[in-house]
Amino acid sequence: MLTITVCAALSAAGLAVSFLTAYRRRFVKATRLAAISLLPIGLAMAGLIGLGGKVIQAFSSWAADLVFKPTVWAGFAVLALAVVLYLVAGFAQARSGGGTRREPAEDGGRPAAPPAASPPALRRGGGREAAPAGEDFSDIEAILKKHGI
Repeated sequence: MLTITVCAALSAAGLAVSFLTAYRRRFVKATRLAAISLLPIGLAMAGLIGLGGKVIQAFSSWAADLVFKPTVWAGFAVLALAVVLYLVAGFAQARSGGGTRREPAEDGGRPAAPPAASPPALRRGGGREAAPAGEDFSDIEAILKKHGI
């Protein structure tokens, strides 16, 4: 209850300053002040201030346990061991050649030839075939030479 009261007072004070700023015809600054002024009461009404208090309390309890309980230190040691084992396994896999073995190809290890090109696509209308891939580009070459490219 006290938290909501304090937040409401903060918001009211901020809104008062924002109205004074608007009275001086600084509307953009007044709008920003009003937006910031509404944050405390909004956080309190949504319950996020109480949640923040619980998070801080939980973190401080964990930090105290970190200092005073050996089981927490043992937990960090186990986590460190897990990371080291994971990294060692990765290095071992990389050193052994990637972990997967491939059988050599029948043609002496050369990659397979790409598939043959498909026949040219048909144009819509007229039923004529599209221009072949090896089309004469002499007119384009002439334009490029004219511009020094």
